[in-house]
Amino acid sequence: MPAELTVLALSGVLLIVHIFAAIHYKTKQYGVDWNMGARDEDTEPLNDIAGRLQRASDNFRETLPLAIIALLGIVLADKANEWTVIAAWVWLGARLVYLPLYWAGIPKVRTYVWTVSLLALLYVLGVLLLG
Repeated sequence: MPAELTVLALSGVLLIVHIFAAIHYKTKQYGVDWNMGARDEDTEPLNDIAGRLQRASDNFRETLPLAIIALLGIVLADKANEWTVIAAWVWLGARLVYLPLYWAGIPKVRTYVWTVSLLALLYVLGVLLLG
């Protein structure tokens, strides 16, 4: 299997981690009945940790489609090479580092790590579009 697809499969695991981390802290705040209910009621704003984990999860879900387009596209177009493999792993590594940085509330470094992840995907998209 191409490495880019391995990275995509692992990103699915990371997506699950994001979802469960965010919902775990929301459930700690709002309770099991809220989690198992329809969630129709108004709730107080999320506490700092739950809010950061929700925002990190939202951010990952916003950028994951770009990764799917770039990494799957590069494989389907048969344009994968050693540099797209490196870029794929850099993207995943940066996204792995991003979650605990956001969780801990570490500013600036988190943004730099996010930027690295975006640049890695933009490189792959550039190869996909421009050869």
